Amino acid sequence: MNYQLVLGVISAYFILLFLISYFTSRKVTADTFFTGDRQSPWFLVAFGMIGASLSGVTFISVPGEVGNTNFYYFQVVLGYTLGYFTIAKVLLPLYYRLNLVSIYSYLEDRFGFWSYKTGAFFFILSRALGSSLRVYLVASVLQLILFDALGIPFWVSVLITVGLIWLYTHRGGIKTVVWTDTLQTLFMLLAVVITIVMIGNDLELKSIGDYFNAVSEDKRSAIFNWDWKAGTNFFKQFISGAFITIVMTGLDQDMMQKNLTCRTIGDAQKNMFWFTIILVVVNLLFLSLGILLYLYAETKGLAIPAKTDELFPFLATQEFSALAGVVFVLGITAAAYSSADSTLTALTTSFCIDFLEIERKYAPEKRVSIRKKVHIAFTGLMFLLVLAFYWLNDQSVINSVFIIAGYTYGPLLGLYSFGLFTKMKVQDKWVPYLAVAAPVLTFIISSNSEKWLWGYKFGFEALILNGALMFLGLFLFRRKG
Repeated sequence: MNYQLVLGVISAYFILLFLISYFTSRKVTADTFFTGDRQSPWFLVAFGMIGASLSGVTFISVPGEVGNTNFYYFQVVLGYTLGYFTIAKVLLPLYYRLNLVSIYSYLEDRFGFWSYKTGAFFFILSRALGSSLRVYLVASVLQLILFDALGIPFWVSVLITVGLIWLYTHRGGIKTVVWTDTLQTLFMLLAVVITIVMIGNDLELKSIGDYFNAVSEDKRSAIFNWDWKAGTNFFKQFISGAFITIVMTGLDQDMMQKNLTCRTIGDAQKNMFWFTIILVVVNLLFLSLGILLYLYAETKGLAIPAKTDELFPFLATQEFSALAGVVFVLGITAAAYSSADSTLTALTTSFCIDFLEIERKYAPEKRVSIRKKVHIAFTGLMFLLVLAFYWLNDQSVINSVFIIAGYTYGPLLGLYSFGLFTKMKVQDKWVPYLAVAAPVLTFIISSNSEKWLWGYKFGFEALILNGALMFLGLFLFRRKG
């Protein structure tokens, strides 16, 4: 690809983001960064959350993973619907009733100080790792198609990436993110649709029926796997999808912070309903794109890259037309920033509210100064984590994200389940130790499950085991009397 064209597209894109940032960050108060003044239109939140949920992982990794595991990922997506229903009917009413800024302050009211800090810490750990992994994926692609041609090393390109995010979010915070995520989701979805149409034209697919037949007749379009021993078994994937959604959306400050900017609980639930429908359709679209990418490569006699994450970038930048390449760059850039910008805002919010307690301890003018320093610190942390993943990761990123989630979100799942579905109190001082023990035991059991459990292999449902072990630990260390 012509790197000058790529640079021009990305520059124009960022001009748009900075314009949005300028208009949304005027007349901000000390709390606007955290709450968006609770004036966000629900339909903007719903549409913008699509981009934040999918990110560059879905954009690149899901289509490529079709070559390894068919459409089995869609079993997880079907499970999402149950998870989002639970969020809308159980968690959102709780958060709105308590008028929360940070959702983890619920744990302090329910259990105590150490439970609260443990929940907030595991969110920061989970989201920092997961989002940095997503940024790493996209930064690697941009390095290949742009920064290598400019002679810019990877660490500099990552620094530019996270620095730009900081620039357009440091004043408006979540208020800016709601609007920029809407724009970024639009660009990402347009990129997918345009790419599908372009591939279809090359494969001589004339109608929607032709597209449907091309995808459905391919053996990789198999959705259901009933082998109970396999990690991609339907029941494992479906149930895991529900729990992944509950923890990675409903128990995640990043995703819930957007919902809590809606004016009312009714608006927030409406947002969740439409968001769920769109998300299912969009994931099916990404999986279908995966089959079309493989069909294109096979038709042209092209060698499939060893790492499936590289298939889409390889075809878009080396084989497709210049227009398709530009569309890809725009889509991958939008995907990267729609996830990372909201993450930095949420991490800053959680640390300021949950650990520094700035609402309780500092005057409004002092809060702004502290929040800015924390925002810069988390930008630096994301930079370092992306570099770490650059050296360590060697597998499909979509799998890496869910593997990390299985270990880091499990304690949150156990804590909230115990809080919502029992009336028991716990010995609060033991909660941090239980939150470390549960993931460790999960790792030991899942690593040896085939030997200990008659060939059973854990997949994403390791998250459920982790949460159950945390729940059990809380029960054993409950306060009696």
